Amino acid sequence: MKKMKKEIIGRLETVDLPTWNIKEIEAKIDTGAYSSSLHCHNIEEFEKNDTNWVRFNLLDPDHPSYNDRLFSLPVLDSREVKSSNGQSELRVFIETKISFFGVEYPIELSLTNRSEMKYPLLIGRKFLRKKFLVDVSKKNLSKTI
Repeated sequence: MKKMKKEIIGRLETVDLPTWNIKEIEAKIDTGAYSSSLHCHNIEEFEKNDTNWVRFNLLDPDHPSYNDRLFSLPVLDSREVKSSNGQSELRVFIETKISFFGVEYPIELSLTNRSEMKYPLLIGRKFLRKKFLVDVSKKNLSKTI
């Protein structure tokens, strides 16, 4: 069995969410977090064609063209997540694609208000596992020139 070479990324990365046509969103790489999360607000679940969906407004003050943009997506899952401050919260998870080094990967994202956090996107170890090694002394290694 051939082992795939893992790419090295830094503690902060600028990534794309190609399905949503969002480029250069700042992400904190957090090996202490299990799941990945996206900063948004007005998170509202609803039913569409007998399936659970969620609508939300994406927030990213550094990208005004995306600020408050409304999205509607199927709900992948809902589960308890313990935040960095130790509080548990029931979060909705959705699935989209994320791009590192020009390669697209599927990613699960929990939707939450990260307004108290510096970065709108947090990438946890569930996504990083078997794909990347993290060099905490570096930043933006995946940024293509």
